[in-house]
Amino acid sequence: MKDLHGYYLEDLQVGMSDSFAKTVTEADVVLFAGITGDSNPIHINEEFAAQTMFKGRIVHGEFSGGLISAVLGTRLPGPGSIFITQSLRFKAPVRIGETVTAIVTVKEINTERRRVILATQCTVKDKVVVEGEATMMVDSRSR
Repeated sequence: MKDLHGYYLEDLQVGMSDSFAKTVTEADVVLFAGITGDSNPIHINEEFAAQTMFKGRIVHGEFSGGLISAVLGTRLPGPGSIFITQSLRFKAPVRIGETVTAIVTVKEINTERRRVILATQCTVKDKVVVEGEATMMVDSRSR
């Protein structure tokens, strides 16, 4: 089971970063709508979405939040860490067919409380589409 564990608190340093990229498909949007129950027509109905300020369908904002979660839970800090808080600011829409890259960077480490604050960001090409912050509880070897 030790092979499944991510970083320990003692292994982390401010500035460490990791990422995950995914090209969003039609199936991703439909499945996300089904899983979450968010069937807002801006995401699933092209005729409706064409009449909005976006002039077409956009991907659920929380889809990008899920990609951030993928980085936090599988890469940095990785398996064994626990989500405490997340804030997101949606800066631009994501469209089906675009590749979203979620990036997390260690900003602050509180060893006493076993908390790590990470800057979070999603980009499409070089454009920031989501930015925010996450706080994670991370295991310590000395616990």
